[in-house]
Amino acid sequence: MDAPDDFPLVPDIEDMIPLPKDAADALPPLSPADEIEMRARTIKLISDLSGSPIVPTAEEQDMARNLAREMVTDPKKKLEYAKYPNEVIAFLAGMVRETNHALVDDLADYKTFVVTSLVKEYANADDPKVRLQALTKLGEIDGVDAFKKRSEITHIIKPIEEVEKELLSVLEGIEYTVIDEKPLENS
Repeated sequence: MDAPDDFPLVPDIEDMIPLPKDAADALPPLSPADEIEMRARTIKLISDLSGSPIVPTAEEQDMARNLAREMVTDPKKKLEYAKYPNEVIAFLAGMVRETNHALVDDLADYKTFVVTSLVKEYANADDPKVRLQALTKLGEIDGVDAFKKRSEITHIIKPIEEVEKELLSVLEGIEYTVIDEKPLENS
């Protein structure tokens, strides 16, 4: 049966399921880099669907660079990305992505340098204390993890009846001592 044109279609919503107040409330909290990436992907999708390329002008590129500077100088500041043109956000997303890749590459290079230096120190040291210190530091490096303490937790899911039975058996095993107290008489 078709719904009349004057009645809006409303989906069935189950009781006791909280609904967000608005679309912004429904989104998870995003870091600035994640929000820029999400906006850039949306802009790219719309660009691909509409067939209109995103080409930022020199002015829009400068605007994106200024935004990037603002993000670096005050990372806690919440920027209003919606007020900027799509070209600015797309260019900014490219800059953020490039910076993140460069940072990861730099950190990987630094880690390799540290590992290599510790291995050289161990190989060239005559003093056993220095060799032991080098090995200790090498073992603490993330990825080597020679000294990482691990603990294992096993979760067992049991029916409530079985849990009640186990609790009752534990309670029955507890010995209770009742002390008879007589009221003290005043002399």
